[in-house]
Amino acid sequence: MSDSCGSAVPASRDHLAPVITSSGEGIVPARHGEGRAPGRVADLLVLGRIATGRPDAPTAEAMAVSAGRIVGIGTRSDVEGLTGPSTTVLAPDGVVIPGLIEPHAHIWVSLLTLDWTDVSHVACPRFDDVVAALKAAVGRTAPGEYLLAKLFDPSLYPGEPALTRDILDRVASDRPVIVLNASMHFAYANSAALAAAGITDDTPAPVGGTLEKVDGRLTGVVGESPAVTMLLANLPRPAAADVARGIRQLLTSFAAHGVTSMREAMTGTLAGVSEIALLHQLNGAERLPVRVSTAQFSTLAGCATPAEAAAAWKAAGVTPFSGDEMVRADAWKIVADGSNQGRSGYFLQPYLGEDTGGHANWTPESLREAMKAGLDDGWQLMVHTNGDAAVEMALEALEELLPGTPAGSRHRFEHASVTTDDQLRRMAAAGVSPSFLMDHVLYWGAAFRDTILGRARAERLDRVASAYRAGLRPSLHSDYNVTTVQPLRSARTAVLRRLEADGSVLGPAECATPEQALAAITTNAAWQLHADDRGSLHVGACADFAVVDADPWSSDPAGWDRIAVHATYIDGVLAFQA
Repeated sequence: MSDSCGSAVPASRDHLAPVITSSGEGIVPARHGEGRAPGRVADLLVLGRIATGRPDAPTAEAMAVSAGRIVGIGTRSDVEGLTGPSTTVLAPDGVVIPGLIEPHAHIWVSLLTLDWTDVSHVACPRFDDVVAALKAAVGRTAPGEYLLAKLFDPSLYPGEPALTRDILDRVASDRPVIVLNASMHFAYANSAALAAAGITDDTPAPVGGTLEKVDGRLTGVVGESPAVTMLLANLPRPAAADVARGIRQLLTSFAAHGVTSMREAMTGTLAGVSEIALLHQLNGAERLPVRVSTAQFSTLAGCATPAEAAAAWKAAGVTPFSGDEMVRADAWKIVADGSNQGRSGYFLQPYLGEDTGGHANWTPESLREAMKAGLDDGWQLMVHTNGDAAVEMALEALEELLPGTPAGSRHRFEHASVTTDDQLRRMAAAGVSPSFLMDHVLYWGAAFRDTILGRARAERLDRVASAYRAGLRPSLHSDYNVTTVQPLRSARTAVLRRLEADGSVLGPAECATPEQALAAITTNAAWQLHADDRGSLHVGACADFAVVDADPWSSDPAGWDRIAVHATYIDGVLAFQA
């Protein structure tokens, strides 16, 4: 059984948990504006080009808002009688669209690496660019100070080159250098970093971790949670103000891409209930720029079983839909397997060039127990399933457990990266919807096709069109910080399925329609968050919207990723402005 989605979580716990736990475990929702009923006169009148996200009434020219709710929308004459002298008029220079929904991202794990040097494939298209970026970062650190970088992924470069200790020693030998893999299942260190962690050629690998050696000498490549934790053990701890700043910085970056609601996909991994308490405290001090839904992790420090973890959450008052409309607990998170690009996703057939198809983090029996612990307390299940074998194992468990449980929980499979037609049909029958990481196609599609999975399986990657054909309501997500939060880019990829590496189309039969892709980042994603009052602009909905420079519902999907966001609003109140 794994206790994390990403290998660096224990290291994050060591460095961030003391700061987070200092906020205590008292949960005090701020309840901004709660209890206010819409009045006869609107607080806000929005005028201009409005894309509602509703197929039955796709455009409007006026929208009236009272107490954070839309009370009228349509033509100007449709909202006459809803305004008065006290009504504020907003006539933005741009197009008003529904606030976008990010249904799977990570706040807590991302805080550890927030200010680290970006050596992703996006920032560094060639391996030589990675090395050059690290050398440039040397000038921003003092001798002896850690040089830290993130998001390196060898699978995106020819030959899958590793950042060995010898390469990193040439980058800098007078300070520790550590680079985290994008999957967070691996890290790369120079000699100074290994020495600072007390890791020598004679150090035995910790149980569950790897310290790669060649001819008895450390290469600097470190794998999986226990070993990565050893490597990062001496990193400096942040101050409480740094953590608070980091959370607002992350959420503001989401709002800058039109996001008004997101789900924190693995809550409690670092500091348990204190993570939720801190979010409420920050929201009470100043309203957060994005609504946060939390998925409570099924494995907590100090709890021997998921059932014990469920009891701990319940004892702390964290129950389904507890909190308020800005910070709300919604789901029960389980991680069934690992990373496909790290070859730890669980597949029915072996990876190319290997004799195994990865592995599951649970036995079938223990996975059922983890699911049952969440179901018994009424949680929506949110199960990380990357490979088709992981999907199968989770689906079989659900098919056994769901009869007799309340309907309408909207259970989810996260990533569901590779699926069969039969699995999609059974997911629909079980009431389970998928959330797809479309950047798997954009950034890793060629690697999956050519070196990791082979063409046949790669063409079954992130099957948005097939999910719709099966009667499912899929959403799209970023898995931040695996990739950046840009919902419109994800939607573009769902439509085009064009690979960054060579411009080819991967699995053209899986290309979604523009309407399907946009629903997956608005109404479908909101539905998965049990937030039916978001994702489209209609009477009774929350006045959550963004102002952008082009209407995605009427423009070419190829340009969606270039649509600029000028501002975002929550309940009609400005949350972000460019």
